[in-house]
Amino acid sequence: MRRDGPADAPPKWVVVANGDNRRVGLFAAAAEAAGHGTPRVVEWLDVLRDGGHDFADDEFVRLDSPGENAGVDALLRDVADPTRVEGSARWYARFLDCVASLRGGRRLDDPADLAVLFDKRRCHGRLAGADVPVPPSPTSGARTPVAGWADVRGLMAEAGMRRVFVKLAHGSSASGVLAVETGGPGRIRATTSVELTEDGRLHNSLRVRRYTREEEIAAIVDTLAPDGLHVERWLPKASLGGRSADLRVVVVGGRATHAVVRTSRSPLTNLHLGGTRGDLAAVRALAGDRWATAVETAERAAACFPGTLCVGVDLLPAIGWRRFAVGEVNAFGDLLPRLTGLPGSGAERRDTYAAQVAAATSFRPPDRGCPDRGGRGGHGDHRPGRSTPSGPPGTTVPSASPHDLPRTAHATA
Repeated sequence: MRRDGPADAPPKWVVVANGDNRRVGLFAAAAEAAGHGTPRVVEWLDVLRDGGHDFADDEFVRLDSPGENAGVDALLRDVADPTRVEGSARWYARFLDCVASLRGGRRLDDPADLAVLFDKRRCHGRLAGADVPVPPSPTSGARTPVAGWADVRGLMAEAGMRRVFVKLAHGSSASGVLAVETGGPGRIRATTSVELTEDGRLHNSLRVRRYTREEEIAAIVDTLAPDGLHVERWLPKASLGGRSADLRVVVVGGRATHAVVRTSRSPLTNLHLGGTRGDLAAVRALAGDRWATAVETAERAAACFPGTLCVGVDLLPAIGWRRFAVGEVNAFGDLLPRLTGLPGSGAERRDTYAAQVAAATSFRPPDRGCPDRGGRGGHGDHRPGRSTPSGPPGTTVPSASPHDLPRTAHATA
């Protein structure tokens, strides 16, 4: 990414976001602290209403989440009540069209990467194809459509899975996620933040609830299915202080810079659903020499999206903290206020936004041409790597160290 103009000229930053969101304030503070001035803000609402936006060639363009804004949500999903769960497929299509309407600038979020990151089925398939450890999934790569609860039941039986996560293909923040576990005849339970009302509508709730009647679980899944569903094995996770735990690892410019432990008494560790931050030092002590494996796994997952400067990788630690799988990769997974960088990361005194500001000017998106981007164009891997038969023909993935978790590339071929 070549810089024009005087060598000491600071970057010109533009953030496409909801301007009143705290994310914008945190990023602006990081840019100002680096001497880059206050970023120009382009509102998602204006982009949607105006049919796009043009950027100058010397502007660094950073996209941030379009969430937490009722007006933007209404335009993307066509729902009057922002607590409603339905409409994520419409959100996905319109969001990608909105991103495609942004023209020019030095982009830090590749549109083709976003198309995969916001489809859990395609994201899972790309990770599996690159030999990144992931939970086994019969819907990996979006090869198996799920029309409703009967299909979920059938896939579980065929794969021998008694415990699965059922997720909206284009959901975020645990919206529409069900942790389903089955036992003997008639024994079933789904843990979710979805509230099923008497009239059959679905609402996101801040209270995690459990359903034990199969007809209620079926009603939820059947209502969600038209938006697209992803099903994957529910892997037993490690615990910390008697609570289930996982990790959010932020990767900036290919390097893991920040990590937070999320713990919960339920299978859903999202902080807005009652999850709490855990002690990272304790986790590193429990993982011992395998902590390096956790960091490397997150970086390998991020390397599958080389056109995007920053992603948040959700790591699922196996019991004992000796193995790690990737649950999800998040395009806007950097909201970790007051958290400074990992030792040795180069971001020790920086938050996630300052780390991005520091890395942006040396960020080099690779040339286009990756074949698994659904015809939208894409990028190859920006790291030295090797060809491997586990990925799509013609792709290159980073050299991998051995892992003993199951690969869905084998399970779903």
